Order: sequence, then structure tokens, then C-alpha cells
Amino acid sequence: MVDDEPIALAAHADYVRRLSGFEVVAEAQGMGAALAALNDPEIPEIQLILLDMNLTDGHGLDLLRRIHGLGLVPDVIAITAVREVHVVRSAIALGISAYLIKPFTFAAFREKLESYQSFHTVLADRNQTSQDAIDRAMSALRPSGKLTLPKGMLPETLSAVVDWLRAAQEPASASEAATALSMSRVTARRYLDHLVETGSAVKAPRHGSPGRPELEYRWSRSPGRL
Repeated sequence: MVDDEPIALAAHADYVRRLSGFEVVAEAQGMGAALAALNDPEIPEIQLILLDMNLTDGHGLDLLRRIHGLGLVPDVIAITAVREVHVVRSAIALGISAYLIKPFTFAAFREKLESYQSFHTVLADRNQTSQDAIDRAMSALRPSGKLTLPKGMLPETLSAVVDWLRAAQEPASASEAATALSMSRVTARRYLDHLVETGSAVKAPRHGSPGRPELEYRWSRSPGRL
């Protein structure tokens, strides 16, 4: 697992541990740490990498190229907030198995990994395979089912909250989000808490404000970065 944000890394590792058939063998905060883990003889052979694209010491695409240059061929699922088409196209060209955009629900995460698991099972331990098996394996990576957010949450509203929080220069409260987005404070807080639960945002008490302490939220990446 490669992500330069400790909170996101811990959240995604916890997600993996909740899934049958997967084991977290290494967590890396950045490209250098990831390469060290891949070359560490004490770490079991890594079959799948969950990879963020924007890293403090490089880019996910550069890491993929370095991995290929080492002659290693682990499967890779991109887990990132990066949405630029050229990055997505390059990641696909470099052989990623799936692309999951932050923020996401545990259900979305589980679907990607279980789809990969099905793909791996169909093609495992075979010297040769059939057209039918290949078609089933490729189909497993692209399930047709549509994932849903928690009950009562709308993708459009979540997207609006994400865009606003990512653009915010300072941590913001649910009240401030509600005013900016023309929604109720309860609704804003629910979506903000969802972002915290999925590792895309963090919250903390706002100190120094008069009256009842208020929580403030910030996107879990440094300002100016995706």
C-alpha cells in the first residue's frame, strides 16, 4: 500500500484487513519507501499494490515505471484523487488493474478488490487458458453493477462538498460549508463526516473560538495538491 498521507494509508489498510483473502504486507509513505519494500527480502512477494498517484517524493506513474524497470510485475490498483484524463490513460497503458477515485465508500473499495480477486482466481496457476476464461477474467475487472452511497446521500452533493473542501484555504466547519453550499448544517456535517470516514478528510476541534467548541474539517492533502 502506497500513500503519502498517514491517515489515508491507515484507513485503506484497515479496509484491506476487513476483506477475506487479502493481507497487508507493507505500508509505504512515498515512492522511496515503496521501492525499499519491494526490494526487502524480509517482506513476502508483493502481488498487488494499492497506489496513490501524487506522492511527496515522486509520482505514481514514475513508480510504476521504476517497478517495471526492476523486472517486477505486481498487479496495481490506483487509489487516488487524481482525475486528469492523461494520468488515467497513462496508468492504464502501464497496466493497472483498476482505478478508484477518492473519496469512496468501503463498498466501492471492496468491489474493486473482490473484482481483482475474481480476476486473479480465474487465471491463477495456469500455463494455458481458454478464450472463455480470459473473457471471464477481464469481465471480472469491469463489473456492471452500480455502487451506491450510504442511504440518503447523493453523488452530486458529495461531489460539491468534495470540490468545496478541496478548494478551501483553511479548515472549515460544517456551518461554513452549509452556508457556502446552501444546505443545512446537518446535511453538510453528514457529508463531511463521510469524507473523514473514508480517509479523504480530517476533523479536529477548532480552538480559540468563543462559546461551544466547534469541529473543523480539512481535505487530507496539502493545499495546492490533488
